[in-house]
Amino acid sequence: MSRILMVTPEAAPFAKTGGLADVLGALPQALAALGEDVAVVMPRYRSAIIRNSERIWHSMPVTLGPNNYMVAIDQVIVQVIVGNSAKGSVRYLFVDCPVLYGRSGIYGDHATDFPDNHLRFGVLTMAAINIARDIFRPDVFHGHDWPSGLLGPFLHEVLKTDPTFFGSKLVLTLHNVGYQGNFPAAFAVDLGLDPRLMHSEGLEFWGRLSFLKSGIVWADAITTVSPTYAREIQTPEYGYGLEGLLRQRASRVHGILNGADYEEWNPEIDPHIAVKFSAANLSGKARVKQALLEEFNLPADVSRPIIGIVSRFVHQKGFDLLFPIAAELAATEDFTLVALGSGEPRIEENFHQLARAHPSHFAVEIGYDHGLSHRIIAGSDMFLMPSLYEPCGLGQIYALRYGSVPIVRATGGLDDTVDESVGFKFASYTPEDLLAAIRSALAAWNNQELWKERMQRGMRKDFSWDASALEYQKLYRSL
Repeated sequence: MSRILMVTPEAAPFAKTGGLADVLGALPQALAALGEDVAVVMPRYRSAIIRNSERIWHSMPVTLGPNNYMVAIDQVIVQVIVGNSAKGSVRYLFVDCPVLYGRSGIYGDHATDFPDNHLRFGVLTMAAINIARDIFRPDVFHGHDWPSGLLGPFLHEVLKTDPTFFGSKLVLTLHNVGYQGNFPAAFAVDLGLDPRLMHSEGLEFWGRLSFLKSGIVWADAITTVSPTYAREIQTPEYGYGLEGLLRQRASRVHGILNGADYEEWNPEIDPHIAVKFSAANLSGKARVKQALLEEFNLPADVSRPIIGIVSRFVHQKGFDLLFPIAAELAATEDFTLVALGSGEPRIEENFHQLARAHPSHFAVEIGYDHGLSHRIIAGSDMFLMPSLYEPCGLGQIYALRYGSVPIVRATGGLDDTVDESVGFKFASYTPEDLLAAIRSALAAWNNQELWKERMQRGMRKDFSWDASALEYQKLYRSL
C-alpha cells in the first residue's frame, strides 16, 4: 500500500469549474478501492459545497518568504463503497484561509484571474507540505496542473535539508498545458524562492516565473490525461512553449486516459432524468428527449435529431468553427441544437445570436446547471465537441454511455475514445470539416436501425476508472 497526497485547486462535488474536478472526485476513490491510502488537499473556497466537515487543525502557520498566513484545516472523509461493501475511504483536507479563498470565484471573477493567485496557490502548496509533515505522511505527492507546480521547488529547494521529505516522490498530472500559471519574475521573492532559481533550467519561462514549468522540471513522473495528448504536448502545435522541455523529459511522461464515474453518469440510475433507460431497453430515451425539448421551450418533435453541447465557452473548445456554418446548417438541415455553458462573453453572445436568429434550430442556457447537463447528455441524439485541442475530455465519454453519438475533432482524448463505429470524427480544424462531420451524422440518423446499433455499441464501451487507477497504482509503485 502506498500513501498518496494529492494537491488540487478543485474536486467534485466540493468545487468545480471543469473536468479536473471530476477527476479528483473519482480517481482518489478508485485508488482507495485498490487498497491505496489517499488524501486530497484543496482550498476551502467561499463558494465550495462542503457538508459535515470537521476542523482538525485550528491554527497552522504557513510562511512564504516575507508573507505569513494562519490557516485552518478541515476534513471530510468519503467512504468508498463498491457494490455493497466498504472498500476504504479518502480524506479530503480543506485549507481554510478566508483572506485568500473567501471570494466568489476559484481562479478569478468572471472576466479576470485574481492578481494574487501566485500567493493563493503557493499557500495551498505549502499548506499541503505542512499537512504531509503533521497530519498525513505520504510516499508520493501527486500534484494536479499549475496550481500545484511549486511542490517540486518547495520540497527539493526550500526544504531540501528537511529529513521529513527525504525519499518522497513527486508526480505531476498535466490536465491542460494551455494553462501555465505564469507570473512576473519578481514574485519569486514573494513565494520564498531563491531568485537564483530563475534560469532556463529552473523556474524561468520566457522571462517569467512559471508554476507549470517548475512542476515539470522537478517531477519524478509526469502524466497526462490521455495517450494521444502525451504525444501532442511534445509538439509546437500543442506544447504552448513547453514542448522542448517535455521532449527532454519524454521518458518520464505517461499518458493515462481519464475514466468516467459511472455511479454518477449512468442512464439506468441517473436521478436527474425522469425516465431511466439502458442499451438493452432504449424506450425511455425518447421520453427524456421530449422532456428536454419542453425544458428549452422547443417544439416537442422527437423525430428531429437533437445535437447537445455542455461545455466551457472558451476558444479551446472549437465553437469558432460552428458559428460560420450555423446559418447554412439551419437553412439546409433538420435538427435542433441545445447548448449549456459559460465563459468568454463573445462566445456567449454568439450563441445568443444563433438562438435569436434561428429559434427553431438553436437554444442556449448560459451558466452551469449540473442537473441540466445530465438531461442534455441524456436527451440529445448527438453530442458535439469540435475542440481545437482536448487533453482528455469527459463529455464524449458520458455521451457514449447515454447513447448520444459524439461528433468530435480527432485530437487528444477525443481521438483515443471515439472511433468510427460509435461516433463521427474530423481531422482538420476548419469550419468546412466540421460541417461535413455534422452532415455525415445527420445523414446516418436517417437509418434508424443502424443508428440504434451505433448507440448501443457506444453505450457498452467501458471507460470506468478501474483500468486508469491500476495504471496510476503501477506508476506509484515504480517510483
